[in-house]
Order: sequence, then C-alpha cells, then structure tokens
Amino acid sequence: MSGVNFFGIRHLSPAGAFYLRKFLDDTRPQVVLIEAPSDFADVSGDITRPETKPPFAILAYTSHAPVNTILYPFAEYSPEYQAILWCAENKADFRFMDLPSETFLALYEKKLAAETEENDAPAEQTDGEERNISVYEKLDILSGEDSHDTFWERTLEHCRDDEAYREGANLFGAKIREFSEKTGSDLEETQLREAYMRGCIRAASESVPPEKIAVVTGAYHVEGLRSWETAEKLPEMPRTDCSHTLMPYSYYRLSTRSGYGAGNRAPAYYELIWESYKRGDASYTANAYLSKIAETQRANGNAASSAQIIEAVRLASSLAEMRGGGTPVLRDLRDAAETCIGEGSFAAISVAAADTEIGTKIGALPDGVSRTSIQEDFYRLLKELKLDKYRSVTAQDLRLDLRENLRASGEKSAFLDLNRSFLLQRLRVLGISFAQLRENNQDNATWSESWVLCWTPESEIELVEAALTGDTVELAASFAIKEAVEKAAGMSDVADAVENAFLCGMPTAASYAVSALQAMAVDAASFEELAKTAFRLSAIVTYGDIRKADSAPLIPILQQIYYRACLILTGSCICDDTAAGYISEAMNRLNSVELAQDFLETENWLNALAETARRDDLNTRLSGFAAAILLERGKMTNDELKTEVSRRLSRGVPADLGAGWFEGLTLKNRYGLIARLSLWESLDEYINSLDDEEFKRALVFLRRAFADFSSAEKDSIAENLGEIWGLNGAEVSEAVNAVLDTASQEQIAALDDFDFDI
Repeated sequence: MSGVNFFGIRHLSPAGAFYLRKFLDDTRPQVVLIEAPSDFADVSGDITRPETKPPFAILAYTSHAPVNTILYPFAEYSPEYQAILWCAENKADFRFMDLPSETFLALYEKKLAAETEENDAPAEQTDGEERNISVYEKLDILSGEDSHDTFWERTLEHCRDDEAYREGANLFGAKIREFSEKTGSDLEETQLREAYMRGCIRAASESVPPEKIAVVTGAYHVEGLRSWETAEKLPEMPRTDCSHTLMPYSYYRLSTRSGYGAGNRAPAYYELIWESYKRGDASYTANAYLSKIAETQRANGNAASSAQIIEAVRLASSLAEMRGGGTPVLRDLRDAAETCIGEGSFAAISVAAADTEIGTKIGALPDGVSRTSIQEDFYRLLKELKLDKYRSVTAQDLRLDLRENLRASGEKSAFLDLNRSFLLQRLRVLGISFAQLRENNQDNATWSESWVLCWTPESEIELVEAALTGDTVELAASFAIKEAVEKAAGMSDVADAVENAFLCGMPTAASYAVSALQAMAVDAASFEELAKTAFRLSAIVTYGDIRKADSAPLIPILQQIYYRACLILTGSCICDDTAAGYISEAMNRLNSVELAQDFLETENWLNALAETARRDDLNTRLSGFAAAILLERGKMTNDELKTEVSRRLSRGVPADLGAGWFEGLTLKNRYGLIARLSLWESLDEYINSLDDEEFKRALVFLRRAFADFSSAEKDSIAENLGEIWGLNGAEVSEAVNAVLDTASQEQIAALDDFDFDI
C-alpha cells in the first residue's frame, strides 16, 4: 500500500462525509484525489464559492447533436463535496482522478450504438433460462431487510465509530465486487477506469510522498486501486468533443425514485442524519423526522398531537431493537409514523412522508459561474422579468394579462406580462419544460394566458441542449422556428411556425415564415388544410395589436387562402361520412374566420355555402350543415327551409340520405332550429310517410342526430310535437322520456339483425 490513504465511500452518505472529514483531519494530506472525471478541474473553483448552495451537479454534454449528457450531482452530505470543502479550508490540493468526461461520453455513445444493433438483431431463444438477478437483489435476499438501502443505513449510516465505518464500508465494497456479475462492457469500463485512476495516483506520488495522498473513491474500487504502484500501459481511450457546466439540482432528482442509481431513497431524510452528526446527537434524526411529519400534517389540516409524536419515537426505537439495530432507520420511523400519526394508514401521511423524506430543496449558483451563454441569458431574463420565485420544483400557476398596464410608471413595467409571455412562448417552442401553457383559457380572451411553471434539472439539460442552436433564448427559438418551416409537411405546419413567431414576439422569424407560407399558398391544398391555416392566421391578425406585432403582411395571404377555400368547398363535399366529420369542422373554422375579419368578401363564402346546401350529389350531412350555417347567419328564410326539408325528407329520398341531411342540419344553432315549428311539422310528416322498413333505416341516423341533444332540448322538441299533435307538451315530454327509459334499448337491440344496406 506504500502509505497512500484510501477512504472508501458510498455516494450521498452522511456518515461517510462526516468520517471522511475526520479522516482528513487526522491524516492531513497535501493532495486529495476524488473519483470524478479528471477534466472537471475547470469548474472546481466555482464549487467552493460561498454562494454555491447544494444540491448542484456538474453536467457534461457532447458538442454535437444528438446531445448526450452525464451528470455528477452533489448534496451537502456528499463525501466528495465535503472533501473538496476540506481542501479549500486547509489549503490542500484536490484533483479529480476518474476518466475524462469526453471518454465517458464516447463510451456511452458506443454503448448506445451497440444496444441499437442488438435490438435490431433477431431475439435469441431464452426458454428455460433462469433470469440473472443483480448483486443488489442478492444482497436484499441475504440481508433480511426490505432493501439494501435499509441494510446499509442500519449497518453503517448510524455507526458512531469512524474505524468501524471505514472497515465496514471497505468490506461492503469488497463483497459487492466479489458478487458482481462482471461481464461484457461493464467489466471493460471498470478495468479502464481503475487503470486510469491508478495512473493518477502514481502521477500524484511523483510530487508528494504517498502518505500525503488521500484517495476518496467508491468502496467498490478500493481493492482495485491498492496496486497503484504497478506500472501499466493504458489502452487507447475513445474520446468525443464535449463541454461541461455547473447546474442547480434538486433533492427529488437525487433520489432513487427519480431513476438515479447512485442516489438514496430519501435525500431530505439523509440531511437529517447529516445534521445529527454535526450536532453530535444520535437521537436527532428520529425526533426531527417524526416532528416534521406531524408539522406537515398540521399544515395540511390534519390532526397530529405531541402525544402521537412521543409514542411514535418509542415505537420506532422498539422496532429498531426487534430488527437487530440500535438506532431507528427510515423503515422503523415510517412504520411508527404510519401507526401512531397515520392511525394505521400510510395514505393518511403519504404527503407528509414525501415532504419529509424527499423534500423540495433545490440548489443555487452564484452569478458568473461556468454556464453556457443560453443559460446565462435565461437566468438574466428570469431576474429581469421577476420570475425568479417560480424557479421551484413545486409547480406554480402564473396568469398573464398581455394588455398595457396603464398604472405602471414606465414602459418596462407596463408591458411586463407581455414580455414574460414572449420568454415563456420561446421556451415552449424550444421544448424546455420549465413553462407549460394551459390550453383551457377560462376567459377565452386573447389578452390572457395561463401558465404552469416548474423548474426541474431536466429544464437545465434542455437549456444546455438548446445551446447548439443559439447563444440566447431568442436566437435558439428563431432557429427552431426556421427549422420547423424547412421541415414543414404542409401549409398548416408553416402556419404553426408563423403563429409561434408572432407569439414569441420575433418579427424577423415571423417574416421568414410568412414568406414561406406565401410561396406555398399558390400550391394545391385540401379544404381542411386551407381552413386550418386560415383559422391560425386569423387568430394572429386578431391579437396582433395586443402583442405589438405587425400582422399586415398576413392579410393578403389570408385573403388568398380564404378565396381558394371558398372555391373548392363544394367539390370537397363529395366524400364519405368519415371525411365529412373533418370537413364539417373545417367549414365551421372558415365560417368563424369570415365573421372575425371584415376585409374578407362575405359573398364568396355565402355563395359557396348556398351551392353546397342545394346540391344533391354531395354528402348529405355536409349539405345539411351548410344549410345550418346559412340559417344561423339569417341567410335562409323559413319558407326556404321548409322547401328544403320537404325536398330532403320526402318519400322518394332514401331514408339514410334524408336522416343524414337532418343530422347535419342539427349540428349548429339547435335552439334556433327548435324554435322553428315548421321544421318539426315537416319532420313529423316525413316520419309518418315511412313504412316499417324505411323507418328502421332512418331511425339509426335520426337517433345519432339527437344523441348529443340535452334533456332540456329534447323536452322542447317534445313540446313542439305536442303542439303539432294537439296534445299537452309537458305530457308528451313525460311520455317520450318514459318510453326512452324503458324501451329504447330493446328497440335498438331489435335492429341488430337488420340489413341496412350501407
């Protein structure tokens, strides 16, 4: 061993962090070597700045697309972080000694390629083969605990003897090493890592005596590094271009529940263990945990008495003794809390347990730390737009009023919400999950937006990935919009890009997208796509003033698209019933566009609707829907409606066609239709004219037409029929509902074997 001081740790171990500092105090090394990528040295100075608050992480990412990343997170109780702080406090040199991040990322890319190739290959026969279980599953079986986390905590995390902790951690790592199924690429990577770390130890020993070197590494690697004196030639290491940066992290992402394999189940709970070591009070963890459970219960309006806390503490200690330990571990404390505070129900304390065990803590970094330019721009904008308080792992609602605040003292304050909207819309376009737009705007107002803001480490990673497309949020969003235009499959996709550019407040990007849309407007497009595009452009024109955007260039394009849609409407209605559903939706959209914009020629649309309404060779549902729009707009009189009903619902017209037309007619303005008694007289005459077979055929379509009518609407129709038949309307309504309740299912079931010939 030649005097080098090894300290085997487990990541995120409060006991390991505490005893490591004591170990460093005792050995007083001049150089401390820490297991982390060796090229992280350029961010090491920022780690020790007093403004840096854990949890935080070092993020390494490839400098090319697709962006691959690796993360090295730290909590306050991380042994590696405490080793770094000790070096800063004692003027000792610390160095990272693991493979460079560029090699880790290259190995990761190689592994991804191999997995892709393996997935593409035919699957091998595995019948009769036993599933290989992981070393941790084996440990769970051997330990008798509910998990290896509990085994580690009970055996070592509450150990109050530093020598016993060191010996136990080293033995734990050696046994894991012994039991591990070291095969394939994992073994190859482990051997490469340990060879590289041994080389770093040899290099350090050339400048300082071995006894002045301390090596802080995972307990798994201690045995593999003890032979550091043996000279060896490193194999050629793969590399890929990458960069790295510091980023805030969260307790949730540190937990194994988020998928972080090197984490622990309860980061906030482990902070209580760290605090107990600093206080020198072994009972602090249990007392603080149960008190916090009770405090959260009370804050949420649930009862939790001091007596329950006292009983829970006693029960936890008893459970610990029964399970072979001295100090209660998380398993004991949770069982005690469930029994004494939750009164036997974990569901009753689940929220309090999550808050106490995982927590919502996030880290912070000082200004000027090593970040990409887009990260710097993002955090600058958060401050400038007073959105700092929303950088939390707890989701928060934000309601924006985009109108000018006339009571504000300056222009910046007057348009604060509008500028906030620009930023959040740009983040949305970039796919950065920090901001999510609520689609259901309760006010249905173009001047109002509702957002949900929630910061996660994934948001930071997405920002870093966006750095490949621009140095600022605006430039990256502009690139994303331009790319969307270039990849657009149709006119509506380009309209999406135009809308995004206006929402983001980026006139240059909007101009580029508008030019592309203008070029596509001369090409052939379906009625549905034209209507969808017109609808989006109309919305932009409507709210353009609110967003201080010049929407004038869109007006001639909208006019052109609108005119083409009017020309092809009738021809598009020669279709089946499936397509009719999409076309009726498109007709509704184009109608709303024409009503919203006074610069569009109304006669073009009304003529197209009139032609569609009177043609017999079109889908009758769409002809009926065209008539419904004309009725709603007051462009069809009662006499014209009666004539059309008599023609469509006549004995000579097939029942399915007549009922389909009536279904289309009922898709709009139902109250207006209900008020037209002549319509129900014509429908009554039509039904009376049908024989039994024709009635069965029409029944299916009529039932579908009335399926979405409310009870009140059906009552009104029944009253109309009562008036036509010379009966009391209320009595007719009651009789019809009674029949529907008792016999409708039997009548419909009788149609199962009927040949509709459709």
